[in-house]
Amino acid sequence: METVLIIIAILIIVLVLLQGNKAQAGGQIISGGNAELFQNQKERGAELLISRLTLILGILFLIISLVLYLK
Repeated sequence: METVLIIIAILIIVLVLLQGNKAQAGGQIISGGNAELFQNQKERGAELLISRLTLILGILFLIISLVLYLK
């Protein structure tokens, strides 16, 4: 079960790195320089698939972590 958790964690890291960059620089997030960051933008194609896979793997990671903790 621990190996499944490690595989899911690695997949989450890869998927997060594949997601599109919504801010030009990290400093713009803190200073509020990017007004388009929190606008409701539609994801399409591969970006939507990556986003949904990240969500599903995140939920699986949480469930498996709780099961291992309560075991």
